[in-house]
Amino acid sequence: MIKRKIVAVLSIFIVLVTVLLCSAASKNQNSDIETFLKTEDGIKIAINHYKTNHNEVLIIAPGWFMSKDSKAFADMSKDFSKYFDIITMDFRGHCKSGGTFTFTSKEPLDLETVVQYAKPKYKKVYIAGFSLGAATTAIYTAHNKDVDKLILVSAPVSFDKIENEMWRKEAYIPTLQKFEFKRWCTIRPGKIWLNKTAPLKIIDRISPIPILIIAGENDPTIHLWHSEILYDKANNPKDIWIIKNGNHAEDLYLKDPKLFIKNCTQWLKS
Repeated sequence: MIKRKIVAVLSIFIVLVTVLLCSAASKNQNSDIETFLKTEDGIKIAINHYKTNHNEVLIIAPGWFMSKDSKAFADMSKDFSKYFDIITMDFRGHCKSGGTFTFTSKEPLDLETVVQYAKPKYKKVYIAGFSLGAATTAIYTAHNKDVDKLILVSAPVSFDKIENEMWRKEAYIPTLQKFEFKRWCTIRPGKIWLNKTAPLKIIDRISPIPILIIAGENDPTIHLWHSEILYDKANNPKDIWIIKNGNHAEDLYLKDPKLFIKNCTQWLKS
């Protein structure tokens, strides 16, 4: 009995030490790529800048409740970094960025700060936005037109039309699979009632910048019709990729990472 208790205590100790070592290694690794910027309205924005000696950069803009350091986006960044330099960002109200999240009202200022940081360093600047990150990407680019190509993944036509059917297995199973306690504890929602620009009202103004719209056939959060209407409203050049049996945003990458990276890379470089 005593031996079992000793073994149990030692096992717990080993697990704790392993977790602490992994955490320290992760912090040391991030210290090489992590940079902090400041927006026009004084908000600190955290980015991971993966420098892989390319003259093109892909800015990755996650959606609500996701982070540059979440496993899905860290893995995606490393996969894309074989073909581009990568800047993955945290919007305000997320993890190491300051402020509170305003659900696309003020987030275009965050993206503007990251784009302005990237532009002097690269020949071409691309953005891949996911969910509300895709909405922010569309809004920002329609007003500024200073990037070369856009990928909009699971973008809504407007914030108030989002279905967010969290009770469906296509929603709660991926959410639980991506659960990261430390990240979830750092999310800071702000004034959800602030005025927001609907992507549907401005997407036709993005042209002549090329757009690739990506959507999941079974998206429980932002239904497929959002992407179909955005595609119809957008002016050329434009493309759409509907992923069969696909779910929402980064889950489309997680479903088949190699195919997602391959198709996006081929489109960006075409």
